[in-house]
Amino acid sequence: MFNPSRQDARRFFFDTWAKHGRGTELSDLEKIALTLLLAHPEYHHIVDNPQDYLESDWTPEMGQSNPFLHLGLHLAIEEQRSIDQPFGIRSLYAQLALRHGDEHRAQHEIMECLAEMIWHAQRYGGGPDVNLYISAIRKRLGMGEEDERRLNPGEAG
Repeated sequence: MFNPSRQDARRFFFDTWAKHGRGTELSDLEKIALTLLLAHPEYHHIVDNPQDYLESDWTPEMGQSNPFLHLGLHLAIEEQRSIDQPFGIRSLYAQLALRHGDEHRAQHEIMECLAEMIWHAQRYGGGPDVNLYISAIRKRLGMGEEDERRLNPGEAG
């Protein structure tokens, strides 16, 4: 299983950005990461300066979110969407993107649901609850319990 350290994950974004600057060919995953970096110009000064930010911490008290966590969540959502896991995420993403007319905004909505699921798993123990995750996304689309039962008849209680 791939389990990079904090520094490894950050180096991936630093290296991707540096390769882009040099015009070096990128892997498929790096191409996705570059798209995310380009969509976040507020992080360019960070990825331009790995020596200053490889070990930096971003805490809630600082009033700023961790840019590497943010980019990593985007990357996770892109991977989920590409393989449609959890099942249905691709369709829900497409519906949110259509509703907003903006894929990046749709990703941010899904990211909030993903972060909520991670928080829930950390707070209450156990693994990530994909049903909680998918249900949270459906709620953002205005899908109620009736829609849930129609889409997931085996899960109705």
